[in-house]
Amino acid sequence: MNTIITADQLFQALRETVVMVGVSLFFGALLGIPIGIVLVITRPGGILRNRFVYAVLNPLINIIRSLPFIILLVAIIPFTRILVHTSIGTSAAIVPLVVYVAPYIGRLVENSLLEVSPGIMEAAEAMGATTFQVIWHFLLPEAFGSLILTMTTATIGLIGATAMAGTVGGGGIGDLAISYGYQRFDTFVILVTVAILIVFVQGIQSAGNRFARKARRD
Repeated sequence: MNTIITADQLFQALRETVVMVGVSLFFGALLGIPIGIVLVITRPGGILRNRFVYAVLNPLINIIRSLPFIILLVAIIPFTRILVHTSIGTSAAIVPLVVYVAPYIGRLVENSLLEVSPGIMEAAEAMGATTFQVIWHFLLPEAFGSLILTMTTATIGLIGATAMAGTVGGGGIGDLAISYGYQRFDTFVILVTVAILIVFVQGIQSAGNRFARKARRD
């Protein structure tokens, strides 16, 4: 099938997508996991109840998550320019991706931690464990299998978001699909990018499921 893209362009787009997903997931997890923990421990009935913190953080996460990524991407362009001095390219796309995925991970982590039996928490407190010890030695280990699936879901969500980042020149597979497949009517590019995204998602989901099963058996 005739196409106007080269193998080098395709591999470059793949590298950009991997970089965007990897870097965004790393920083998103650094922010999102603590957010999820804070939501759990400060909520009503939590081990470190704080009505003010929970009342501020909970709706803030809901507000950010209610914005479609493409709107968030455009809305924070001034903030992106301040951080990376550009609004186009892979580095610029990482900023809104982190803003998008951090509260998403936070909410998923919250749901995973809430699955832990309250009896485990009560036993930890009865043994005199500090808040940090309860979180580190009881809460997180008990939820580890679920947290693996949480990160799997977040990674897949990021892959979809990177594709949307291509609509504003964010680079990666999405940019290739928009610039060549859609705007230049190159059907081959569309088919290839769709196939690549499907393989990515299936591979990540399968790996996540396998690691989660292993963690739960252990």
